[in-house]
Amino acid sequence: MDAKTGSISGGGCPMGGDGGVRALLGRTNKDWWPEMLATEILTPNGPSNPMGEDFDYAEAFNALDYNALKADLTALMTDSQPWWPADYGHYGPFFIRMAWHAAGTYRTADGRGGANSGQQRFAPLDSWPDNGNLDKARRLLWPIKQKYGKHISWADLFILTGNVAIESMGGPTFGFGGGRADVYEPERDIYWGSEDKWVNEGVQTRIAPEHGMEMLEGPLAAIQMGLIYVNPEGPGGNPHDDEGMARDMKETFARMAMDAEEIVALTAGGHTFGKAHGNGDASLLGAAPAGGDLAAMGFGWVSSHESGGIGEHTVTSGIEGAWTNTPDQWTENYFRLLFDYDYELVKSPAGANQWQPINQKEEDMAPAAWDPSIKVPTMMTTADMALKRDPEFRAISERFRADHEAFKDAWARAWFKLTHRDMGPKIRYLGPEVPAEDLIWQDPVPAGTMPSDADVAAVKQKIADSGLTVSQLVKTAWASASTYRKSDHRGGANGARVSLAPQKDWEVNEPQVISKVIDTLNGLRGNMSLADAIVLGGVVALEMAMKDTGISVPVPFTGGRGDSSQDQTDVESFAVMEPEADAFRNYVGKKKLAVKTEEMMLDRASLLGLSVPEMVVLVGGLRVLGANHGERGHGHFTKRSGKLTNDFFVNLYDMTNVWKSVEGSNDQEYVATDRKEGGEKWHATRADLVFGSNSELRAVGEVYAEKGGDEKFVKDFVKAWTKVMNADRFDLSYAKYH
Repeated sequence: MDAKTGSISGGGCPMGGDGGVRALLGRTNKDWWPEMLATEILTPNGPSNPMGEDFDYAEAFNALDYNALKADLTALMTDSQPWWPADYGHYGPFFIRMAWHAAGTYRTADGRGGANSGQQRFAPLDSWPDNGNLDKARRLLWPIKQKYGKHISWADLFILTGNVAIESMGGPTFGFGGGRADVYEPERDIYWGSEDKWVNEGVQTRIAPEHGMEMLEGPLAAIQMGLIYVNPEGPGGNPHDDEGMARDMKETFARMAMDAEEIVALTAGGHTFGKAHGNGDASLLGAAPAGGDLAAMGFGWVSSHESGGIGEHTVTSGIEGAWTNTPDQWTENYFRLLFDYDYELVKSPAGANQWQPINQKEEDMAPAAWDPSIKVPTMMTTADMALKRDPEFRAISERFRADHEAFKDAWARAWFKLTHRDMGPKIRYLGPEVPAEDLIWQDPVPAGTMPSDADVAAVKQKIADSGLTVSQLVKTAWASASTYRKSDHRGGANGARVSLAPQKDWEVNEPQVISKVIDTLNGLRGNMSLADAIVLGGVVALEMAMKDTGISVPVPFTGGRGDSSQDQTDVESFAVMEPEADAFRNYVGKKKLAVKTEEMMLDRASLLGLSVPEMVVLVGGLRVLGANHGERGHGHFTKRSGKLTNDFFVNLYDMTNVWKSVEGSNDQEYVATDRKEGGEKWHATRADLVFGSNSELRAVGEVYAEKGGDEKFVKDFVKAWTKVMNADRFDLSYAKYH
């Protein structure tokens, strides 16, 4: 991984200053690069997907000549091109950095980022300072992508190329799983931060001692805009802040699901290979790809240096040099050089802070990347020095130095986790190199058994006769299934983790209510899995809720879910998924939110993969079914509680209502009085009234409130409900590929 300081930016923030448009998701690509072609004007006509809705990437990948592809990638490693020559005659370190930076944007808080869809091809990621010159790595790969076509996605190719790069230099790998389908446009629902400037433009780091971690707002993980992880020169570029450097590394990696041992393994393993680039004048670099000249054909950071800024004069991070004397081989030299030498602070030719060994022996110097007959000093970044200076990191580093086999295993496993963390359950992994071992961060779920129709009917009847209410059953099924997020395919009903720590204790899940339901279902389900019984309980609840309404719609149920154990559940990893607010249940926790509850509702709906109509109909139905957190009556606009009716919309749009904010609620709660007769009629939250105040949401809600809209409402609710209940059923959709 090429260390980054953000010492180049391709012209920086094009709008300048602290102005510019701010939105929920931060600055847009158009804000950063105003000359970009605004293709999003076509977004209302459908997503950009030339493959069509019927394309099955898993099927295409399974027809791939996998061994031939790996052979071609291995040959590419030493096929140096004059337009971007390989350091040391080997592209391996370059491709490792490409794969690392494709995966390294992942963060656990919302599961967004990562390599799962090939986002490194698009702005803003393709133009981040930290991704400088990776556009060349992708162009080097184009002939291979062109050759294998639909059978290998860019997203998979990035990661597989990183694996082949490691193996071609003698390094250990743990395996590879394919299955990352490409997208063909930027994922515009990802919040990358609110800053108006890149990392190198004097922006305060998101972490500082005086305010702890507060500035590193959730769900962000990187320290500053435009970085993958941390500033390797030190916090805010300060190379003398040893404590801050270790703090930044631990916090930002933790937000990407890595512990201290994995941080050391990844840093040392990645820096065993390759070099950083700062042997030139950064001011001679042109704009990033998103702001580049048309004739550059998507290339960024084009140098006006007399050599074209390639080979010897490449500038990327501004830091210059190799970490080891064997930069194209897997060796034990990283820890040896780190610990056997004292280091002094020096400046790179590009002006970056870095550390150089004092009185380094010639045999420990590195070959020059452009001429192996020339010896140059190795270097370490301030981030590398943290492995020596921080007590926790040092203990791990010394253990790895003494036990190289342990280091190899730790590196291979950490690399596999880094590059696969966002893929979701293991059943989504494809190809001949998927490891047999189940890893806890893969959220393992034992295979379930498909219940017979007779068993389903029998358990349904038992649930219906149990005395459990519509509200209780709906709350439990929703709490179980609505944890799913499409970003990293985690959560969902499969595994019944709503019955395990930490989810069973989440305040939003009303532990006393749900534990009662789960205890009852456990006594009724027989051989059926608890996960299936929870979802089946939701089916029973909807059927009960339709009784006597005059509208009856079949509620589909597909069994076969498994039950995970507590030992198969990474409590710490799941803890970050606890909702601070859930508008579907009209819940807001005690923590003061930085954004409005209705904005968090949109974020939650996005992670669930819902459309606007699906979100609208689900909220309206959940309100009348009594799914609100606690006994909260807000938004329960019905006199037929527990019945699946369109009353929420009918009464919300009733013009006899006069709404006012409740005094002291800080515009979080509202009360409706009768326009003619006075007296309180309804209570509501922001997450209720937004369906009347927002014109787009109201337009959808009015469809359900119209005369005759009640039947459409029920049909649409059941369809959207079933979608959420089955969102994580990869055991069905991927079974044929295993």
